[in-house]
Amino acid sequence: MFIQTESTPNPATLKFLPGQSVLEMGTADFPSAEAAEKSPLARRIFAVENVTGVFFGTDFVTVTKAEDAEWDHMKPAILGAIMEHSQSGAPVMEGEAQAGGGHAEHHGEDGEIVVQIKSLLDTRVRPAVAQDGGDITFHGFDRGVVYLHMQGACAGCPSSTLTLKMGIENLLRHYIPEVLEVRPVNV
Repeated sequence: MFIQTESTPNPATLKFLPGQSVLEMGTADFPSAEAAEKSPLARRIFAVENVTGVFFGTDFVTVTKAEDAEWDHMKPAILGAIMEHSQSGAPVMEGEAQAGGGHAEHHGEDGEIVVQIKSLLDTRVRPAVAQDGGDITFHGFDRGVVYLHMQGACAGCPSSTLTLKMGIENLLRHYIPEVLEVRPVNV
């Protein structure tokens, strides 16, 4: 098994590409070791010292490190954890746990607007941020403000505010005049 790594716009995250499927569909975000209880792979990666977050896409794993840690020291151990898991035959997710990565449900009078927002996110935004090792999902829409949840490399990225304001907000406002602003949420 040959695992490639790619840097991301977030210096605290690194993208690992194992050359095989990680999740059949969707994404899975583990912002802490406690959140990883239903994923044998995420637990193995969190066992590496200074790992602070793990995120799965369909064909990649993004790992976030502590600010004072060095990738040179952590990378071999993370590669080993991913290889060990692959050879173990254990599932990526256990039991009833399944990948999420979907948008939040929206009930209310703005249903048509929300459908448009989700469609633009799915076709224009999410594929681009997945290449950078992250994901952005719809969290809510209220009085012209779109609330988005940033995951993986996008969470805590120094350029995420610029991405939200200059990229996503401009895109949504261009196609959907009812959108006035985009804001991040922490779930």
